[in-house]
Amino acid sequence: MAQRQVDRVDETMVEQLRTRVAASVAQWRAGSRLTRLEPLTGGTSSLTFVMEVVGPAGDTTPAVLKVAPPGLEPVRNRDVLRQARLQRSLEGSERPIAPALFFSEPGLSLDEPPYLAMELVAGDCVEPTLTDEALPAAQVQARELDAVGVLAALHAIVPDRVGLAAEPVTQLSAEVERWIKAFTTLPVQMQGDYERAGQLLLDTAPEALPPVINHGDYRLGNALCAGDRVNAVIDWEIWSVGDPRVDLSWMAYFLDDADHPAVVPGWHAGTLSRGELVSAYESAAGRTMPAMDWFHALTRFKEASITGLLIKRADKLNRPLIPSMERMRPALPRLVQETIELIG
Repeated sequence: MAQRQVDRVDETMVEQLRTRVAASVAQWRAGSRLTRLEPLTGGTSSLTFVMEVVGPAGDTTPAVLKVAPPGLEPVRNRDVLRQARLQRSLEGSERPIAPALFFSEPGLSLDEPPYLAMELVAGDCVEPTLTDEALPAAQVQARELDAVGVLAALHAIVPDRVGLAAEPVTQLSAEVERWIKAFTTLPVQMQGDYERAGQLLLDTAPEALPPVINHGDYRLGNALCAGDRVNAVIDWEIWSVGDPRVDLSWMAYFLDDADHPAVVPGWHAGTLSRGELVSAYESAAGRTMPAMDWFHALTRFKEASITGLLIKRADKLNRPLIPSMERMRPALPRLVQETIELIG
């Protein structure tokens, strides 16, 4: 069957999905029934719905349903069953990391894709450096420190012991080559000196640390927080097994002293410094993180590549960009140059 992208959720799709999910609910918890299923957002990775289940005793359980986009093969970041497997593997961890998985179902066809249902976790989702509303600096730093503890707990889980022994380990060279390949598809004005930067990263790659479970986009903007605490980490579409410094350096790029080009000029969120964040992680993990400058360089290279792909796609579809993304457009070659300078 030819693949086709579904850009919006229509009522026909929702009704079809409601029938399938109602059957899953009845199998998941005997005597339960689905009473609500409404779309929240749509996207290229997955479609998100809020749902409500009423149990045999009249108790109500709110939940979140993530569905692979109809019309596309559910692979890579659209593979919701892979996400479900990861969330299942994190159950019983030292502290809650991901929302609890309720159930998942394989797809029947491209038009009836796979889905997963999980706990609806309370909390707000705010990236302090990219928000329009300031949080108290003390709360920002408390959340960051708690998120560091969650990250250390995630990285303490041995993949082989939680059913992920077959998951391939992403080597640092493969990580770099992935983003080099992405750069080759970008318009020349977005590329900068990517070939030199990529080769420098490959030539100076440090010795890898023992592999851990990485989130892939770890930051407060992908965490549900209440008060000073992280209740759960969400958006696991690109999780992998690899070097823990990949996640740590990515989180460190969303701090005040990282000078992220998407941040409104002059905005100060009151975050920890990069050094404080890394030190806090080392303390929580009980080990040092050498060669962090190389990973900070990799993060800038990765950010430029990912953002370039997003901008290219928006331009192709003639879709307007949000202001933060517009600020990123002219900054992509600069991020590549920063990659070179950090390695040097």
